[in-house]
Amino acid sequence: MHWYFFVSYFFGGAFLANAIPHLGTGVAGRPFQSPFAKPPGKGLSSSTVNVLWGFLNLVIAYLLILCVGSFSLHDIPQAVTLGAGMLLMSLNHAWGFGRFHGGNLKS
Repeated sequence: MHWYFFVSYFFGGAFLANAIPHLGTGVAGRPFQSPFAKPPGKGLSSSTVNVLWGFLNLVIAYLLILCVGSFSLHDIPQAVTLGAGMLLMSLNHAWGFGRFHGGNLKS
């Protein structure tokens, strides 16, 4: 297996994780941060923009995961690589968006 398949699966996992908050808040009809807000990543975008952005992330994830190589969840290194991309993007969201939504509680 070529090394760049693993790079593709890692970023596919990151795009998959990025789709979740945008689709979730968009489908719920709530505004949320997006790259298209002013200022980017800090201001709020409409629910429609977030649904579209989340769906685009799903398409990119699909292309990176299922159209590069032959991805299989039964292949442990491939699944771990995908999971690592999802985990790192999810932690990035937790820390970044937590500032705006009360997720970074200080003791």
